[in-house]
Amino acid sequence: MASLPPDAAFLAYVGIFGAAAVACFAGVPRAASIDHVTTRRGLVALLVASGAWASAHVGFLVAPTTDLTLAFHYAGLIIGFGTVGPWLYFCSAYTGRRLHRSRPLRRLAAGIFLAVVAAKLTNPVHGRYFRTSFVETPFPHLTVTNEPLHWLAMGLAYALSAVGYFMLIELFWQVGHETRPLVVLVGLTGLPVVLDFAGATSPLLLDITYEPLGVAAFSVGVLFVYFDDLRSVQLAGERDDPVIVLDDDNRIRDYNAEAEKLFEGLTVDGRVDAVVPELAEHLDTGEAVVDIQRVGGMRYYQLSANPFSTAEASRGRLITLTDITERERYRTELERQNRRLERFASVVSHDLRNPLSIAKGRLELAREVRDDEDQDLAATATALERMETLIEDLLTLAREGRLVDGTEPVSLTAVAEESWSLVETDEATLTVEGDLTFEAEGDRVKRLFENLFRNAVEHSSTSPPSRAREDAVEHSSTSPPSRAQEDAVEHGSTSSRPEADDAEGEDASEPSVADAPEDAVEHSSTSPPSRAQEDAGSEDASEPSVADAPEDAVEQSSSDDGSVTVEVGPLVDGNGFYVADDGVGIPGEKRGEVFEFGYSTEEAGTGFGLAIVKEVAEAHGWTVSATESEAGGARFEIFGVETGRAVAETTDA
Repeated sequence: MASLPPDAAFLAYVGIFGAAAVACFAGVPRAASIDHVTTRRGLVALLVASGAWASAHVGFLVAPTTDLTLAFHYAGLIIGFGTVGPWLYFCSAYTGRRLHRSRPLRRLAAGIFLAVVAAKLTNPVHGRYFRTSFVETPFPHLTVTNEPLHWLAMGLAYALSAVGYFMLIELFWQVGHETRPLVVLVGLTGLPVVLDFAGATSPLLLDITYEPLGVAAFSVGVLFVYFDDLRSVQLAGERDDPVIVLDDDNRIRDYNAEAEKLFEGLTVDGRVDAVVPELAEHLDTGEAVVDIQRVGGMRYYQLSANPFSTAEASRGRLITLTDITERERYRTELERQNRRLERFASVVSHDLRNPLSIAKGRLELAREVRDDEDQDLAATATALERMETLIEDLLTLAREGRLVDGTEPVSLTAVAEESWSLVETDEATLTVEGDLTFEAEGDRVKRLFENLFRNAVEHSSTSPPSRAREDAVEHSSTSPPSRAQEDAVEHGSTSSRPEADDAEGEDASEPSVADAPEDAVEHSSTSPPSRAQEDAGSEDASEPSVADAPEDAVEQSSSDDGSVTVEVGPLVDGNGFYVADDGVGIPGEKRGEVFEFGYSTEEAGTGFGLAIVKEVAEAHGWTVSATESEAGGARFEIFGVETGRAVAETTDA
């Protein structure tokens, strides 16, 4: 500048800073088209601040009076230091950090900014920030000699700006490919530091801050030349998964280091079908899971292709591959377990039930020949019925533990009322406190409710058991099962249970799986049934009194009239539902045991009822727990349910 005539040097400075201001402001509309909100906000603020900073320099140079010149100088000092904020905001947002969202950091930054501004504006009082004088080189102008407070503020600004550079360079390093142009452009924003030093130490350059020139160069380069690279690098850097950026012609525009590790031979500008044919095949077919053979075995990746664009046009697709190997292995193992369970169910259905049916038929023949009051035959009948209960409960467990293949929206009110109608409830009543829609496999969730209802009714009622109820609990049968019934058992039918037949003999049918007592822990009596109870077909048979009821049932009476109220409703937070009763409840130390296989409080119980509830819940991905109801009875909560909005209304059944 020293070799130029004073007027030429003056015009050069004004032209350079004026062009910098224009470049920054011209970049604002382009930056505003960035779809990433916080990145857009930070970059726009940076460009506006830098443009205003450069404009303040122009005003400083062309101002006609000393007072106006000083006013522009103060404006430049304040705006220049304030530019550090948008710079750090942009760097944090662009690199996927959350520093720009931290309220404590924002308050700290505001405090520092106000303190520095106060030091600048009070310079006429303390004179520790700068001094002014008039010089003739490189052209006549008001020069500023900086004092210690200026260098402290400048050092702080440089240190904070360096944090932003570190964030950007780290991102470029992680992406690891074709980021050199961006590295150069970012470096241009720091190059004016050299000019700042030269201006402060040499009379050949004007002692003024040159940072707006670097931001202007960055603006032009990034927003008008390497705009797509800026966005694709950010998209790739946001993920630790392999990422490949394709243009609209399926040519590879960029990729990150993880993608390069996964696919050897990746090249920019190469067509994806030529460079990575296995990936192109899945893109064409729309398959979501890609299997890739790697050292150590097969790996599975979830493929997602997301378009990205600016406000002007489509820019291509971002291909992301998420490693789901563990999930796929778990799914494969579940399918294998389901197949084993189906084989087990088949064995139980045919190979165990058929001999049992033969034994029961022989027993009935023996009863016709021998004394019908024979205690040995009665004990044998009880044992066979218990075996049938065990078989059917085991079959139910095998099927209820299967992986849920598909769900549908289910109404809590509807499924509760339908399940209630399938259970022998005696004097019990059902209350539904509000509705809830949730995703479930309809038949299996009915099984869950049936078990919980039987648990509440059988554990709380003191009314004498009817023949129908005894049939439901004991699974008694006097004839071999029909083919239709065997099929229902084999295929896990959940159809409505048949009404109990009060007549014993050739018309009694064998119950299906749906009729099995799901909670033998709670349902079974501790003493064998009397002849009067077994022979409901006899006109002289009388119903047993309360005194004949199992002692445990008497102890667990919920009220004097033997009735129990069961309540169903959504949980308060809406992520599940509950089933509660007003019986005596479950002791606190036993609540963790009632869901275990084989746990029973009665000698005749199988201990599978609540275990089946747990199996159904876990097959859906839910969690079930036992606690105490408001009335002091038992309350079972099922949570982790994918639900809709709960509706507060009460229905009684």
